[in-house]
Amino acid sequence: METPTLIKWALLIGIPLICLVLYKFVLRFFFGLVIVPEDRIGLVTKKFVLFGKQELPEGRIIATEGEAGFQAQTLPPGVYFWMWIWQYEITFQPFTVVPTGKIGLVLARDGVELESGRVLARKVDCDTFQDAKSFLLNGGRKGRQTAMIPPGSYRINTFLFEIEVYDMTTIPDNAVGIVTTLEGKSLEEGQIAGKVIGVHNKFQDVDTFLENGGYKGLQEQVILAGSYFLNPWFAKVEMVKMTEIPIGFVGVVISYVGADGVDLSGAEFKHGNIVSKQQKGVWAEPLGPGKYPINSHIMKVELVPTTNLVLNWASARSEAHQLDKNLSTITVRSKDGFTFNLDVAQIIHIPTNEAPKVIARFGNMSNLVTQVLEPTIGNYFRNSAQGAEVIDFLTSRKERQESAREHIGHVLDQYNVFGVDTLIGDIVPPDSLMKTLTDRKIAQEQKITYDTQKMAQETRQALEKETAIAEIQKDIVKADQGVLIAERVADASVKKATGDANSVRIQATAESERLKLLAGGEAEKTRLLAKADAEKIEWLAKAEAEKISLTGNAEAEKILAIGKSSAESYKLAVEGMGGDNFTQLKVMEAIGAQHIKIMPDVLIGGGGDGNGSISGLLGLQLLEQLRRKADSNNNTANGHTN
Repeated sequence: METPTLIKWALLIGIPLICLVLYKFVLRFFFGLVIVPEDRIGLVTKKFVLFGKQELPEGRIIATEGEAGFQAQTLPPGVYFWMWIWQYEITFQPFTVVPTGKIGLVLARDGVELESGRVLARKVDCDTFQDAKSFLLNGGRKGRQTAMIPPGSYRINTFLFEIEVYDMTTIPDNAVGIVTTLEGKSLEEGQIAGKVIGVHNKFQDVDTFLENGGYKGLQEQVILAGSYFLNPWFAKVEMVKMTEIPIGFVGVVISYVGADGVDLSGAEFKHGNIVSKQQKGVWAEPLGPGKYPINSHIMKVELVPTTNLVLNWASARSEAHQLDKNLSTITVRSKDGFTFNLDVAQIIHIPTNEAPKVIARFGNMSNLVTQVLEPTIGNYFRNSAQGAEVIDFLTSRKERQESAREHIGHVLDQYNVFGVDTLIGDIVPPDSLMKTLTDRKIAQEQKITYDTQKMAQETRQALEKETAIAEIQKDIVKADQGVLIAERVADASVKKATGDANSVRIQATAESERLKLLAGGEAEKTRLLAKADAEKIEWLAKAEAEKISLTGNAEAEKILAIGKSSAESYKLAVEGMGGDNFTQLKVMEAIGAQHIKIMPDVLIGGGGDGNGSISGLLGLQLLEQLRRKADSNNNTANGHTN
C-alpha cells in the first residue's frame, strides 16, 4: 500500500478518535461540556452536592431543588458547560413519540399521594408532562394521571413519568359506545346510571367531567361513531349495534332511568305506568322504523309488529318471527272418547297506539303468546271438541272456525289486541276411526257402483224384452187379423141367413095369398097349412141364422183367444227365458220346421272318446223332437187360421 493512502486512512480514523478522547477526558473533565443531540434529551443524575441541600425530602425520588439524585430538570438538545463528569451523569433519552391513532397514558412515579378514594391523579399545568419540575411543584400526584398525551413527539423525563401507548377508541358506523367510568361520585341511591354531564367533550376531558359532578359507573350518555381520545384508565367503552326497528314494527321503549313520570294510560288501565319520553317507565310514544342510538343497559326496546302477525299451532311449521316456535299441534279429545290432533293458525294485529299498553301488560311479545294466546286458543278448541263427536267436528269445520274467530277475537280485545282471523288447518283423526270411515266410504261407493250396474242390467233386460216383443209383433198382428177376418165371416153368415129367412117369409106370404084366392075353404085350409109351413120355415130360418151367428161368434172368439194366448205365451216366454234364450229357441224351432240340416250326418257318429255313437243318437233324437214340435206348432197355427 502506498504511503499517501496510509496517511489518508490514518487521518480518517485518528481525527474522530482524537476528538472523542478530547471530549470525553479533556473537555468533559475540565470544562463539563455536554452536547445533547437534536433527537435526544439529557436525563441528569447528580451524584453529590458540594454546597446547599444535600438530601431529598422523605418519600421523594426526583430532585427539584438541586438535591442529589434524579433531577427533574432535563437537558433539551444543545451544548452545556459545567456538567462535570465526576459530579453529573448524563443519560441520553430519545424523544417519547406517540404515533398517529394512539394516545399516551402517563404514570407518575413521584408526587403527592392520591386523595383517599381516588384512582386517578388530577391534571396539573406541566406542558403535557414535559416540565417535570412544574408537575411536582404544582401539586402533581403520584400514580395514574387523568391527562393524556395526544399523538406527537415529547421531551418526557422518564425518571419521573412512565408512558404507556394505547389505541384511540373508535366507534364504527351503525354502533354506539356505552361508557362506564371508573372515577367520579358514587351513584345516587336507586339509580343504575350516572346522569348526563354535557361539558366533557364525550368523556375525553376527564377533569371537566369530574369537576362538574360526574358519576362513577354506567353512564346514560353514549358516544356515537367516530374516534375519541378516551383514557382507558378512566372509562371502559362497550360497543353495541344501534337499535334497528324494521319496517312493519314499532319500538316500545322501556326506560330504567329518569324521573318518575305521570301515568298517561288512564284509570281504566291498571297494568303498569305509561309515561312521557325521558321518564322512567314505558314510553307512551313508540319509536317508528329506523336506527336509534339506544343505551341498551338503561333502556330496552321491545319490537311490536304493526302488520298482521300469523301464529301457527303446528309442530312442523313456524313463521320467521319465531314467536310460535314453542307452539305445537293441539291435541283434543272428542265427546265419543277419541283423541285427535288439529293445526290452528291465529292472525292478530296490534295497532301502533296500543303497542305500549301491550308491552306494559306483558313485557314482551313472547309473554303475550304464552300467557294469553296459547291458553286461550288451546282451551277453546279442547272445550269445543269435548262437546262433539269426531265426525261432527270434521263435518262442521267451517262453523267451528267462525265460532272460534268470534270467541277468540272477543277475548283478545280485552288485551288491546285485535283478532283478525282464526283458521283451522289439518285435522288428523285417530287411525282406527279413519279406517272405519274409509271402509264406510268404500262400501258406499261400492253400493253406488252396484246400483249403477243393477240399473244397467235392468236397462239391458228392458231392451232385450222390447226386442223380443218386436220380434213376436208380427205373430200378434197375424192373430189380430185372424180375429178380424173371423168376425167379418160371422157377420156375413148372419146377414145371409137373415136374407134367406126374409125370402122364405115373402114366398110363403105370396103362396098363402094365392091359395086364398083359389079356394074358399080349401083356401082357408091351404092358408092355414101355408101359414103353418111359413111359420115353420120362418122358425127354421131364424134357428139356422141364429146357429150360423152363434157359430161365427164362437169361432171368432176362439181365434181371438188363441191369438191372445199365443201373444201372452210369447210375452211370458221372453220374460221367463230372457230375450237371447227365447230367440235361440225360435231359431231352433224354425230350423226344425224347415227341416234344415245344421250338421252333416257323417259328423253325428263322430267322437274320439268312444262315446261317439251315443252322442250321435242323442243328436238325432233331439233333431227329431224339434221337427215334431215345429210341425205341431204349424198345424195348430193353420187350424187357427182356418
